[in-house]
Amino acid sequence: MSTGLEQRFPTSEKERERERVVWRKPKQPKMSGATTAAAYLARRAAQKERVRILYRRALKDTLNWAVHRHLFYQDASDLREKFEANKHVEDLDTIDEMIAEGEATHNKWRHLDPYIVPWAPGGSKFTRNPVPPSGIEIVYDYGREDND
Repeated sequence: MSTGLEQRFPTSEKERERERVVWRKPKQPKMSGATTAAAYLARRAAQKERVRILYRRALKDTLNWAVHRHLFYQDASDLREKFEANKHVEDLDTIDEMIAEGEATHNKWRHLDPYIVPWAPGGSKFTRNPVPPSGIEIVYDYGREDND
């Protein structure tokens, strides 16, 4: 009587070799130099964009933490030095790790109550004076008469 284990687990060396051949990963097609260069340049451009966005967010958030402008200028120059210190790094994986670490640090230290310009969405004056209803007509003639 067969237990079924013989079908699932190969017993002979030949069957084991056949299983190893079947379960190998297929080879990746070789990319041409142009494709590799294009992929490198695309990834590098995406990283530059992420770094630019991270710097802008951190700089704007620094303005939320600084009470006075002279404090902001010092914090902004310190932030710029941190970014400039890693400008020479060329390894793509290292850059990705550094960006992820910078984003995590920014999210950790982000201001809880950021400054919002009063007339911007979320500001204190946003839609304070709504548009008048459609039935009301406003005439902007400033005292000019119709009999010119």
